[in-house]
Amino acid sequence: MADINGLKIAILVTDGFEQVELTEPRKALDEAGALTSIVSPKDGRVRGWKFTEWGDSLPVDVPLDQARPDRFDALLLPGGVINPNALRINEKAVAFAKDFIDAGKPVASICHGPWTLIEAGAAQGRRLTSWPSLRTDLQNAGAEWVDEEVVVDRGLVTSRKPDDIPAFNREMIKLLMSTRAPSRQVVAE
Repeated sequence: MADINGLKIAILVTDGFEQVELTEPRKALDEAGALTSIVSPKDGRVRGWKFTEWGDSLPVDVPLDQARPDRFDALLLPGGVINPNALRINEKAVAFAKDFIDAGKPVASICHGPWTLIEAGAAQGRRLTSWPSLRTDLQNAGAEWVDEEVVVDRGLVTSRKPDDIPAFNREMIKLLMSTRAPSRQVVAE
């Protein structure tokens, strides 16, 4: 069993995230000892998407306006179409993701999640995968797009679709284990 005890993982989403692309990676992270938090530009709850219809609502742990990237060790960007399309035009969401990239922290992104990576300037010169319809977007942003179940390149883990989740989870946790250095917060006395 992987051990990433105490690592703090931000899961950046808004309504319309592909539910299984959040719940399955989150479950794997939690089981490995990570502390996961849903971060969202929405207050209260966010609603998932189950392939062809609306899914479950999940509580937002940290509103994006209050989230600080320096309090997290890594970022998870679930896909779906609605969710990353909304996040990539939200300046605060893009800046939040960019902070992880700029700090060299691990980022895991699946399906349409790489749209946010493009906006954060993280695609240039990297080898990535995604849902096939993002191929041209990623290539236009300077990435080498490949049709593989999971790709790891300089701190980024990307996958194409829900069928790839087992490989995505395995490589995401492997990357987190290799960069194991939990955030240390100073607590005022």
